[in-house]
Amino acid sequence: MIGEISIGGVYVPALLLFVIAAVIISVLASQLLSIVGFYRVVAYRPLTDLALFLLMLAVIVWLTERWGLHT
Repeated sequence: MIGEISIGGVYVPALLLFVIAAVIISVLASQLLSIVGFYRVVAYRPLTDLALFLLMLAVIVWLTERWGLHT
């Protein structure tokens, strides 16, 4: 289980923080992919954005588990 993180005495689910970080990273990556022109070769952009978000979330969870940051 991922657990909670204490921020100022308030326990916040770690998964919520991971999701917020994944949203920020995937929005930035989506803008970068749009500038590069990647979305011209994609059939359905919302599905690609969802997959990008899920990949970013998986990487964040994997890295925090590997570094031992989960509680």
